[in-house]
Amino acid sequence: MQQPHHYLVVLGAGVMGASIATLAVGHGVPVTLIDVNDAKLAAAESRIAGELRLARLMGALPEHAPGVTVTTSGHLADAAGATAVVEAVTEDADIKEKVLTEVSAVVAPGTVLVSNTSSIPIDELASAAARPAEVIGTHFMNPPYLIRTVEVIRGARTGEQALAAIHSLLGALRRQPVVVRDAPGFVTSRLLHPMINNAARVVQEGTATVEDVDTLMQGCLGHATGPLRTADLIGIDNLVDSLRVLHERTGDPGCLPCDLLLEKVRAGDIGRKSGRGFYTYQGDMS
Repeated sequence: MQQPHHYLVVLGAGVMGASIATLAVGHGVPVTLIDVNDAKLAAAESRIAGELRLARLMGALPEHAPGVTVTTSGHLADAAGATAVVEAVTEDADIKEKVLTEVSAVVAPGTVLVSNTSSIPIDELASAAARPAEVIGTHFMNPPYLIRTVEVIRGARTGEQALAAIHSLLGALRRQPVVVRDAPGFVTSRLLHPMINNAARVVQEGTATVEDVDTLMQGCLGHATGPLRTADLIGIDNLVDSLRVLHERTGDPGCLPCDLLLEKVRAGDIGRKSGRGFYTYQGDMS
């Protein structure tokens, strides 16, 4: 049986956009990566090359995938012709809605529009698109080329065609989708992000060191990396944005970002991508 042809457009050349592009080209799916910032596009090309090398060394990519490349562009008009669009811009509802409005006017009807978000309800974003039934959510974990499970969020207006399209795309990327209902933070962020906030609060209050919090969570509770190393991987700035969304939309006081997280963002110590967060990292993590 012939496999469907996929041509992916990724909007946003930040950490997640570049890593989603890495996952796709590593599995033989051609990608156009679009961003209005030329410097971010240049940095993303370097990041993708490095991540492809690492993913191959770790055996995370198929050996015989077709050789394809990432094309970069500064023009949203180049999204025309995509079979799927993944929006991976910053975790800000207004920005995401603007992008979805613009791209839905460019792509052909029937093209699935995927918002990669950690916390913003999908039906809220779908209202910005010309055809809300084509909008669906994903929450790829970082780094997506190593983590095989993907949270998929079906909004109230997401149609069957969009659901089938994301299953087809994730199948081509050898990822396992888990479909959940729409809600602020969905499942993973609703559970993980307040937990990280609490872990940072424990350090802030002087109960334990960063290292001891992570060691206890790893050794006693089976958390693979520890919550504060995970915060560095997510990006502490992204984590704070997500917590604010959760706090605004749920009223849960446990989602109000603690002072230590806010201090790190103000200092620019936002995790691996800046070289320093709860831990210090060597080399270029951008």
